[in-house]
Amino acid sequence: MKIVITGAGGQLGYDLNRVLRPVYEIVAWPRKQFDVSNEREVTEKLRQERPHVVVHAAAYTNVDKAEVDKENAYQVNAMGALHLAQVCEEIGAKLVYVSTDYVFDGRKGSAYTEADAPNPINIYGQSKLLGEKFVSMTCRKHYIVRTSWLYGSKGTNFVTKVIEKARSGGPLHIVDDQIGSPTYCLDLALFIRNLIETEHYGLYHASNQGECSRYEFAQQILQEAGLAQVSLLPVHTDAFPPLPAARPMYSAFLDHAITMNGLTPLRDWRSALHFFLQLDYFESVDLAKEKKV
Repeated sequence: MKIVITGAGGQLGYDLNRVLRPVYEIVAWPRKQFDVSNEREVTEKLRQERPHVVVHAAAYTNVDKAEVDKENAYQVNAMGALHLAQVCEEIGAKLVYVSTDYVFDGRKGSAYTEADAPNPINIYGQSKLLGEKFVSMTCRKHYIVRTSWLYGSKGTNFVTKVIEKARSGGPLHIVDDQIGSPTYCLDLALFIRNLIETEHYGLYHASNQGECSRYEFAQQILQEAGLAQVSLLPVHTDAFPPLPAARPMYSAFLDHAITMNGLTPLRDWRSALHFFLQLDYFESVDLAKEKKV
């Protein structure tokens, strides 16, 4: 099976490449090599490659910048998804569209299922939701995979930032009123690998099991990283200056569709974090140090 990965240079794209390449024929395109907002480029390249599956991980992810850079956010997140969906439908390919918890407003007060109505409160979320709609209306063989609070060994994320700040001496001030479901990129990539082998098309919530506040997440990170002695202080979001883009305060997921379709849920977020920090993150840091030497 031939698979195209868009956004292959990002943190999820990196792990998709890691888990898919040993099994399938992979064409991995980072954003600089494949502009999803360019309809002609998308059409020509996909017609030439004729993949069986496209995993669309490329996205405009700068949530705050999107508030003033609306056109580019929509071009990448919405129109890019439409361009891919049109060609996938034409060539009979399956399409995986990776989406976000930011399609919700966070006001439900409990974890979201696939049956809950989206109501994004920022441009990023609105552009991703429109991308979902384009995909679902255009390509019959589609999987829309919403995820949240992503972290992995590639690039910068909440986990790496907490560790770097803690190593610099702290103290850390972390919000305790934002709640969500952390997701280890490697686990999400493995789920997508299993998903594309099925014909269970549709919408999925895919995050590691359970939920926590940012503060609880940081506590666990410091404990697993051997940095529990660093001062960690809980604060409310309104203690910080407001950001340009509003965030959902409670965007945890329940993965009903995964269970209903007989697929294997992602492991508990604590187990995933333990694995990442003990066997993936520190190993990648050590390798980077060896290369510098």
